[in-house]
Amino acid sequence: MSSIRFARAALRARPAAFRVPVQRRTYAEAVSDKLKLSLALPHQTIYKSADVVQVNIPAETGEMGVLANHVPSIEQLKPGLLEIIEENGGTKQFFLSGGFAVVQPDNQLSINAVEGFPLEDFSADAVRAQIAEAQKIASGSGSEQDIAEAKIELEVLETLQASLK
Repeated sequence: MSSIRFARAALRARPAAFRVPVQRRTYAEAVSDKLKLSLALPHQTIYKSADVVQVNIPAETGEMGVLANHVPSIEQLKPGLLEIIEENGGTKQFFLSGGFAVVQPDNQLSINAVEGFPLEDFSADAVRAQIAEAQKIASGSGSEQDIAEAKIELEVLETLQASLK
């Protein structure tokens, strides 16, 4: 007897008590379309909402969009732009210096960053001036520590400048 015939015979022969109608969930029933987002710094929470549709994060592995029912994960964040798309269609943008994003199974997204500021708090002119200053230090003859710090600052400032465009 082939395995398919054997399986059919076994299904027909099972007691009625074990016959349960097959229940299927549709996508609309199974998925909540909202994220519960918490964006926290060591000294304060700068954004918290339960009505977020999507969050775009600057992960070390690449830019990443997080929607409801995303696979649980932990992502390291690089300096970059965090974009929050709210239920009403509005967006909020924050520049983060780095940190971690934790996607939990119950549609919760926790983002912990060392520093984070609303993008509108930055001036393109001030960023350009800071880049010029950091470039002088990075290419100068200062101490190794000063040069290393200037290179890190330069990387962050260039990312910020690209986000402001």
